[in-house]
Amino acid sequence: MKVCHRCGKELVIPRVVGRKDVCPDCRADLRCCLNCTFYDDRVYNQCRESQAERVLEKDRSNFCDYFVYREADSERKSGEKKTARDKLESLFRK
Repeated sequence: MKVCHRCGKELVIPRVVGRKDVCPDCRADLRCCLNCTFYDDRVYNQCRESQAERVLEKDRSNFCDYFVYREADSERKSGEKKTARDKLESLFRK
């Protein structure tokens, strides 16, 4: 399932996302860093792909050759939060 980075709406994308494609609900650019699998705000240049060129405007369409539309990961994130919370609780239990 693919979702828009701005409005969070589920998108049905039958083909590769083009540079000019926008979200039908909020008109946000779809081929941007914030929708990419390699985007990670915790690493250098917010990109895990080491060969990608630097992009300053992460919410705008760009020409990155490494763009891969990320899948929705709400289930994974909630699972990670629960695991982290459990580890912290076990660490500080009396």
